[in-house]
Amino acid sequence: MKRFIAAVTLGFLTLAAHATELGISAKEAYEKVRQPNAKVLFIDVRDPIEIMFVGFTDVVHANIPYLIVDRTTWDDKRGNYKPNHNPNFVADVKAELAKRGWSEETEIITLCRSGSERGQPSAEYLRDNGLANARYVINGFQGTVIKEGPQAGFRLQNGWQNSGLPWSNKMNKDKMYGWTNK
Repeated sequence: MKRFIAAVTLGFLTLAAHATELGISAKEAYEKVRQPNAKVLFIDVRDPIEIMFVGFTDVVHANIPYLIVDRTTWDDKRGNYKPNHNPNFVADVKAELAKRGWSEETEIITLCRSGSERGQPSAEYLRDNGLANARYVINGFQGTVIKEGPQAGFRLQNGWQNSGLPWSNKMNKDKMYGWTNK
């Protein structure tokens, strides 16, 4: 019985610590970040090389990759370079908060290409590391893949790009990982 009570108590504490829903739509994220005096840190968690080829929204505060492509290792199963966790990810996010004078209770929204491989895991990782109000953009920057028809395989539905939100093929050097500290 004591274990049951302890488990229920721990469950309520976890729920209280993670008071913010994990997923948020692209439009909701845009509206939150664009509010006057908004205290919402918006982070693009893609590798800068991907941003260079896919596109960027200058609405984000900074680019801090959750995974960084390691061009010295190969993933035979996927047929590409292996990505590794950015060992400075949490520290870099906390530094962005501190730069703005914001606490670790601030809402943080992460954005990746599709929302699944880096967006959601990065938000969960931030929560696991004390940033309880981390979230991610559902369907990410490009959205989900169309499964049937002549455009099958293309990411042409939902996500940031397909929601009519501002984006460009040009990157903002002052927000890109590696340049922001220079």
